[in-house]
Amino acid sequence: MEKFDVVIVGSGHGGAQAAIALRQNGHEGSILMVSRDRNPPYERPPLSKEYLAGEKPFERIQIRPEQFWADKGIELRLGRNVNEVDPVAHELALSDDTRIAYRKLIWAGGGDARRLSCPGSDYAGIHYIRTRRDVDLLKEELAAGAKRAVIVGAGYIGLEAAAVLRKLGCEVTVVEMLDRVLARVAGPELSDYYAAYHRQQGVDLRLSTGVETIEGENGRVSGVLTDSGEKIACDVIIAGIGIVPSVGPLIAAGAAGSNGVDVDTYGRTTLDDIYAIGDCASHANPYAENKVIRLESVQNANDMASCAVKAIMGDKQDYDAVPWFWSNQYDLKLQTVGIATGYDATVLRGDPEAKKFSVIYLKEGRVIALDCVNSVKDYVQGRKLVVDRAEIDPGLLADSDIPLKEMR
Repeated sequence: MEKFDVVIVGSGHGGAQAAIALRQNGHEGSILMVSRDRNPPYERPPLSKEYLAGEKPFERIQIRPEQFWADKGIELRLGRNVNEVDPVAHELALSDDTRIAYRKLIWAGGGDARRLSCPGSDYAGIHYIRTRRDVDLLKEELAAGAKRAVIVGAGYIGLEAAAVLRKLGCEVTVVEMLDRVLARVAGPELSDYYAAYHRQQGVDLRLSTGVETIEGENGRVSGVLTDSGEKIACDVIIAGIGIVPSVGPLIAAGAAGSNGVDVDTYGRTTLDDIYAIGDCASHANPYAENKVIRLESVQNANDMASCAVKAIMGDKQDYDAVPWFWSNQYDLKLQTVGIATGYDATVLRGDPEAKKFSVIYLKEGRVIALDCVNSVKDYVQGRKLVVDRAEIDPGLLADSDIPLKEMR
């Protein structure tokens, strides 16, 4: 049986950063990265943006050039799944019928795109955006002449895909069961702004609308029947309705967790010598009032990876990274810092008509998050306000002539 000092499961941002951080922190032992994906580690955010649009080839979204991993002595086993974890023997059973022994295990399995479950959800022409292969299949259908798209879900993935498809000349209808877009990640002011902007770009946006049935012809999608009884004809469907954390083998092995897998402030699961990071890891986040949450972001994956590696290397430091996110849609660059959950007031800073503004979220008079649209300075300078939970007069915050850095 092969044995490795550290085995990393998953090759997304978290897994790749864990491998890089091990070498940067002086780990000289063996490292193995196991991944279901058949490609060397690559960035996931561009999949629904520049890669889908054809503006960036795959080589430009790789996290490191392919040769980097071999040069650093990091072995890749791609196209393989982990079927079983034996935490007592410190062994993994892989889908190719091999077994691997580990000293430390870092689980960076991420998640699988949540699938549609309504009648007709098994037709060809239904797409999800989670991997390079997902997007390549969608691009093939667009190149073959698909021009009418229904997008289910108005979160980041759905709206980013809508923006790209409109740029490519497609007819786009977005169906969202909630009453506003970006409902899980932004306040109503920002939701209303983005909804109006997408409609200006020609997107047919249907809010408070669910999918009842997917209709098809000859095994392919031909339309969507909504819960109001209306049929929307389409050539392709893209579903962006969240992810299901990929933690099955860990939970089966006895790890604690209900929404993903639970980890402590160092990224440790309840199983000895097993860490979990990124999208699949439930943790008490200091920027969410220490509530146990999962954060689906590049920032979280990278920072949790660094935290777990430091703990493995004997330098334990509590996870205390400021959450940040971004989304590119048309000519709007949205940058978010902090978590707005539980806010009780907002301040509008800048001019939405000029497509340059920020929404600042307050709780009990203190800054807890900012959504910045084409306002890089607010995003950069607002970070310190979030860290400090700064208490600043709302009238002062609203004055865009005064830099946020002068309000500390």
